[in-house]
Amino acid sequence: MQRNPPTAAKDKPAPAARKAERLAEALRANLARRKAQKRARSGAAGARDQQD
Repeated sequence: MQRNPPTAAKDKPAPAARKAERLAEALRANLARRKAQKRARSGAAGARDQQD
Protein backbone atom coordinates (compact mmCIF):
# COMPACT_ATOMS: atom_id res chain seq x y z
CA MET A 1 0.00 0.00 0.00
CA GLN A 2 1.18 3.46 -0.82
CA ARG A 3 0.32 6.36 1.42
CA ASN A 4 0.14 9.79 -0.12
CA PRO A 5 2.12 12.37 1.83
CA PRO A 6 0.58 15.87 1.91
CA THR A 7 3.11 17.09 -0.66
CA ALA A 8 1.97 14.57 -3.30
CA ALA A 9 -1.31 16.42 -3.80
CA LYS A 10 0.55 19.70 -4.23
CA ASP A 11 3.10 18.24 -6.65
CA LYS A 12 0.55 16.58 -8.93
CA PRO A 13 -1.09 19.57 -10.69
CA ALA A 14 2.19 21.07 -11.92
CA PRO A 15 3.23 18.21 -14.28
CA ALA A 16 -0.37 17.90 -15.50
CA ALA A 17 -0.49 21.62 -16.23
CA ARG A 18 2.87 21.48 -18.00
CA LYS A 19 1.68 18.47 -20.02
CA ALA A 20 -1.50 20.30 -21.03
CA GLU A 21 0.58 23.35 -21.94
CA ARG A 22 2.91 21.27 -24.13
CA LEU A 23 -0.10 19.59 -25.76
CA ALA A 24 -1.76 22.94 -26.48
CA GLU A 25 1.50 24.28 -27.91
CA ALA A 26 1.87 21.22 -30.15
CA LEU A 27 -1.71 21.60 -31.37
CA ARG A 28 -1.17 25.30 -32.14
CA ALA A 29 2.05 24.55 -34.03
CA ASN A 30 0.33 21.74 -35.92
CA LEU A 31 -2.58 23.99 -36.88
CA ALA A 32 -0.25 26.77 -38.01
CA ARG A 33 1.77 24.33 -40.11
CA ARG A 34 -1.38 22.91 -41.75
CA LYS A 35 -2.66 26.42 -42.46
CA ALA A 36 0.67 27.41 -44.02
CA GLN A 37 0.73 24.28 -46.19
CA LYS A 38 -2.86 24.85 -47.30
CA ARG A 39 -2.10 28.49 -48.10
CA ALA A 40 1.00 27.46 -50.08
CA ARG A 41 -0.94 24.83 -52.00
CA SER A 42 -3.87 27.12 -52.80
CA GLY A 43 -1.40 29.88 -53.74
CA ALA A 44 0.37 27.53 -56.15
CA ALA A 45 -2.96 26.38 -57.60
CA GLY A 46 -4.06 30.01 -57.96
CA ALA A 47 -0.85 30.85 -59.80
CA ARG A 48 -1.40 27.94 -62.21
CA ASP A 49 -4.98 29.03 -62.86
CA GLN A 50 -3.87 32.56 -63.67
CA GLN A 51 -1.27 31.35 -66.18
CA ASP A 52 -3.82 29.39 -68.26
